[in-house]
This record gives sequence, structure tokens and C-alpha cells, in this order.
Amino acid sequence: MARLNLLWLITLLASCTWVAKERPPNIVLIMADDLGYETLGVNGSTRYATPHLNRLAQTGMRFTQAYATPLCTPSRVQLMTGKYNFRNYIGFGLLDPDERTFAHLLRDTGYRTGVVGKWQLYGNARQRELAGRGGSVPEDAGFDEYALWQVKERGWRYWSPTLDIAQEGVQSLPDAYGPDLFAEYIGTFMERHRDRPFFLYYPMVLTHDPFQPTPHEGFVGHAVNDTAYFAANVAYMDEIVGRITAHLDRLDLREQTLLLFIGDNGTDRDVISQIAGGQIRGHKGFPTKAGTHVPMIANWPGIIGEGQVNHNLIDLTDFLPTLMEVAQANIPEGYVTDGLSFYGQLLGEADTTRSWIFCHYDPRWGNFQPRRWAQDNTWKLYDDGMFYHTVEDLEEQFPLADSALGIAGRQARQHLQDVLDKMASPIR
Repeated sequence: MARLNLLWLITLLASCTWVAKERPPNIVLIMADDLGYETLGVNGSTRYATPHLNRLAQTGMRFTQAYATPLCTPSRVQLMTGKYNFRNYIGFGLLDPDERTFAHLLRDTGYRTGVVGKWQLYGNARQRELAGRGGSVPEDAGFDEYALWQVKERGWRYWSPTLDIAQEGVQSLPDAYGPDLFAEYIGTFMERHRDRPFFLYYPMVLTHDPFQPTPHEGFVGHAVNDTAYFAANVAYMDEIVGRITAHLDRLDLREQTLLLFIGDNGTDRDVISQIAGGQIRGHKGFPTKAGTHVPMIANWPGIIGEGQVNHNLIDLTDFLPTLMEVAQANIPEGYVTDGLSFYGQLLGEADTTRSWIFCHYDPRWGNFQPRRWAQDNTWKLYDDGMFYHTVEDLEEQFPLADSALGIAGRQARQHLQDVLDKMASPIR
């Protein structure tokens, strides 16, 4: 009998070991708000302190050619659904409740899903009226748990924030600092679900204006909005990322967790950042490189090699198919995605890479004009025929006539025109 019990125990332990080994990894996806490529030290910034993100890049993979749309809602809808905006964008501040997101798909594979930070996808009454339909609350978008600013009520995002928390409802929290509360909630979410795969999406409120003091400087009033505090906001954003990675370490989950960091669009237009050799003014809202080029980092100890620099094109549609491949799951039959998984690139394997990215930009907010374009690492073509060499003309001030193009330019223009032609829906 003792021998049989021993054999049973050995078999059980072997089975548990196999299950643990085969368990899909956790995924933590962090999206910073209004943070352009030029703001990280590892990307050349000489003005801002980002030691935690620098370290993640140095011990993982840094991407140099990741692009978002120029504005927050278009980027978030694209990221969450894996689709270009002509397929499903219904208006600023709105996510169509009929859309299935990466949270739905991952939850269906067994992940516990959580979202923390900025929501801004339900819309106000005017936005819903213009769209002719409602936006989405977190449950509509596939999230089991949440702690969010600006679901149905706005309030403040930083000091004394107004948060909507699952199972608890809307709360105003006097004297607290929103980013600190979000970090605490993320920690408890990871603790609660440490024994099962989880997906945590963290669309940060930092570094969006109003630019206000952080807890390191002290609260001076809600009316403050001064770019002099932008550097402090960047540093605190970086500190929050450091807290999250440290919490994963304490839970012994770092090697079981893929951590991804991305920006949602370029830096605010009032911010001028210093970089090696010059300066860059943010161009949020506009389709130039300073409005769309964003930082991106992937870190997964033991899986992603240290010190990797990836120069391949990435756009936000690529995240959904990548996350599904990380989760060892197939995209459901009939689900339309424009993305191309970069999972193989994370592993250092031969992988399919993009030769172009596309953007359908129809913000329906402010005075920003709709635009459609395709680009590669060197050239950019708009659907009105404007063609630029973006390496030499970052601000797109000198459109190129066909007569000025050499063989490489003509070939690139035709290639990008083919991309625009196959993206059938025009700007409305």
C-alpha cells in the first residue's frame, strides 16, 4: 500500500509540474498617455529620468519603429480590437459595445482580465448622440475587474481622483493621488490571481495634461497646468512602472509574465523635449512623426534576450494577434484583424515582419483633420498624393514631386499606393 501511495504521489507531482510548465504566461500591457518616443532616456532623451523603463529595455527588447495614431481614442480602439479605425471607429471617447476586444478573447482562453487607469470609452451624452449609439463600460469590453478614471463620470484623474471600481462603484478619494491608487490596485489584482494566468491592461493617466506636481512635489491646486511639471510627471510614470515590476518580483511572477510598454500617441504640443543633438516639440493630434512615433518595450526574463533592439515596423493592430499567440490560443474563426503578430520577434526567431503600416485617422474631435496614409521606415504617402521622405523631412514640410524621385522613391511610392488602394474605406 505504501508503495502504491508513493507511486501515486510521484505521478501527481509530475502532473502538477507539467501543468505549471504549460500554463500560459501572464500579460501586463502598459500604455502611457501622450508620451512620444523621444521622452525615454534609452531613446535619446537628455531631459527626463526614466531609469526603470531604461532597465526594462536594456534587459529586454526595445523597438525603434513603433507607431500609434495621433490621438488617444483612435489608438485605444485600434489597440484593443486589432483593427484599423475605418472598420470600427464610431467617435471620439467611444468604443462600440458590439466590438470584441483582446480582453474578450483572452478571457475566453481562461485568463482573468483586469483594466486599471484611464477608460474614456463610454462617452458623454453629446458623443453618444453624434455616434448614434452608446459607448462601452469595462464589462462590455471583456474585463472581469477594473479600477478606472472617466467611465461615466469625469472628476479628477490626479489629486483627489474620481474612480469607478468593480463591485464598489464610483468613489471620490480626497487627498489621494490617482496613479498611486492605480499601482496599489494592480498589485492586489496580481496577488489575487497569482495562481492562474492573468491579463492586466494599464492605460495610464500619466503623462497627459494637466501637468501638475506629483507627490514628490506636493499638491498645489487643481487649476495648475504647467509644462514645468512635465519632467516630474515622466519621472513618476517611470516610478510607477518600477513598482509594478518590483511587485511581480515579490510575487515570483517575473519569469511567468510578459510585460509590454507602449505610448498611445505623440507628446503634447506644448512640450519641447531635449534629445542628444537637439530638441523635439510634441505633435499630438497631427500625423507627423512627432505625433505618431511612440516608445515600445517588451520584457520577459528568460524568454526575451537582453539588450535586443528591434527596428521592424510595429503598429497597434499587431498587439491583439501577438497576445493571442503568447496565450497559446487561436484567434476565433471569423474575427477580422489587421494586425501581424510579433511574437516570433520576441523569441528571436525568424518571423514575418511588416513592410508598411497604415493609418485611417478620423478623430472627430477638436480641429484635427481626417487623414489616411501608408508608410515604411523611410517614406510616407497620403491618400491625397502628398509624398515625403520622412528620414530627411521629419516635420513633413517638403512634399516630393514624382519628377524628383529616383528609382527607390518611385518603387516606394507605388508600394505604398498599393497599400492605400487595398484599404477600401475612404474618410467619411
